[in-house]
Parts: sequence; C-alpha cells; structure tokens
Amino acid sequence: MSAYKVTVLGGGAWGTALALAMLRAGHAVTLWARDAASVEAIAQGQNPRYLPGITFETGIATTTDLATALSGTDCVLVVTPAQALRAVLTEVKPHLAAHVALVLCAKGIERDTGRLLSDIAAEILPDNPVAALSGPSFATDVSRGLPTAVVVAAEDEARASALALRFSAANLRCYSSDDLVGVEIGGALKNVFAIAAGAVAGAALGASAQAALVTRGFVELRRIGAAFGARPETLMGLSGLGDLMLTCSSAQSRNFAYGMALGRGEELSGRPLAEGVATAYIAARLTRERGVDAPIVQAVVALLDRAITINEAIAGLMSRPLRAEAD
Repeated sequence: MSAYKVTVLGGGAWGTALALAMLRAGHAVTLWARDAASVEAIAQGQNPRYLPGITFETGIATTTDLATALSGTDCVLVVTPAQALRAVLTEVKPHLAAHVALVLCAKGIERDTGRLLSDIAAEILPDNPVAALSGPSFATDVSRGLPTAVVVAAEDEARASALALRFSAANLRCYSSDDLVGVEIGGALKNVFAIAAGAVAGAALGASAQAALVTRGFVELRRIGAAFGARPETLMGLSGLGDLMLTCSSAQSRNFAYGMALGRGEELSGRPLAEGVATAYIAARLTRERGVDAPIVQAVVALLDRAITINEAIAGLMSRPLRAEAD
C-alpha cells in the first residue's frame, strides 16, 4: 500500500501521539500547531508541555504555517479541541483541496449549537469527506507505542475501512464503522460520565458506588444515543463502552481528574481542559429538549454549577423511583 501524506492539526498530547502513530504506519507526516516552541520540540522528538518525560522518534515535519501543512496532503487529522473546531476549519478552508478526507479526532458536541463535530465539518467543508477516529486510548500509551485499538467511522463504509487499513500499524489496531453518529456520541458523552465517576472517586464514596455509576452511565449513554440515531451495537464497542471503561477508571483522563477535583471540593480554575465540561451543558439541554431521561448528565451540570454537592447528587440518584435494570 502506498504511503499517504498525512497532516495532523494540533500539537497537544493527542495530536503528537497520532502523528507518531501515522509515522509508524509508514506515512509522511506533517504536524501543524500555533505554538512555535511545541513545534520545534516535536521535531526534535519531545513534547515537554503535553507529554513530559517521553522521548520519541524523529521524522515528523512540523510547521506553524497552515498553508504549508495542508499543501499536497492526502488526509487531515483534526486534533484540536471540540469547541475550537469551527474556527480551525474556517482557517483550513482556503488551503484544503476538495475531496481530501477530514478525520475528526476530538470528542465533543458544539456547546452553542448542539451540533456534532461531523455536522460542523460538513457545513464548512462540504466537498471534503468526513470521518472520525475514537476509542479507548491515552496519548501517553499511543506515543510510547503500547498496544491500542480504536475505531474509524464514516457514513461511507468503504471509506471507513480504507482509512482504518491505512492507519493501522503494529501497535495500533483500527476497526471500521459506518455509524458515524454513534461513534461521535459515544466519544463525546463518555467524558461527561468520566467527570461523574471522578467526582465519586474524589469524594471517596467507594468502589461499589463508582461501579454502579459507570454502569448506569452506560445505560444513560445508550438512551441518549438512541435519541440521536446511534446503533446500540456501536455503543457496545470501542467508542462507547470501551472508551467509557478507560476514561472512568484513571486520573490520566483529564475528565476523570477534573471530576476528582470537583468531588474533593478543590478550585477548578486553571485546570487542564476537560472537554466533558462543555459537553455536559449542551447534553443536558439536548436531553431535556428531546425528552430523554438523563439524571447523571443533569447531576454533573448541577455539580459543575456548585448547585449541589457530590453527596447530594448521589442521594438524589439513589432516591429515584425504582425501575427495571434495563430501563
């Protein structure tokens, strides 16, 4: 298989990790970021700001110039924060050739509009096919070359399969899916439930409470996914249950760490970006509008607003009317 020229937009931990994964898969990789210091460091095999203590192979071309990064590219991995996607793609538009695939690698829902990231991409770049890459994956693991499995989704099954094949390497196994909405919903909402799980851990409410919350969070995820048209089997897979298990179990997850700080009553300003915060607010609004029962999502928003404590949130969830487990 011939090598791609792959452009990665974003010089954070996940952008760097995916650039390395593409390099290891045999592609020519250019990484674009705004921060000149990060760009220079990545070219030298380090990213001390986002991946401290990790040294990796060189070979990634880096630049702060968007036109240079996109010139002649075959595929673009967009690894910028979800709430910045619209602005970044607007900058990309003048420099990107039609029909070059966009692979969305952030996880979230646009807070102002409630739109999925693929909808934003289709609006701004209607001539470029859209895919998403998601699944249980920590940037530190991928950057170190540890075994990881993800899913690549596109509405066109053949395109999803082709991208998954090209992206796969010795330690990165890519499955494919034609349920783009399901993969996006799973990736976005697991961050909200990770905040809840982190809050339970931070408040030292016990492993039993955390297991119950994650399990009921998955039931809630499936209800919300159904309202958006996601297929149940997609949410049982890597981008749903798999990502939920990983993100709700480790402080490596920014969302879980944010929730831990919330559960401990710590100051939250100045903490690293947790995409689940913005997603929680828009998910709470969308579930109310669609009549979807989402008590954990609503409780996370109340916690973020400091309207209730974690103990009050758990008491409220524990006192809900009893029902069949599958409901």
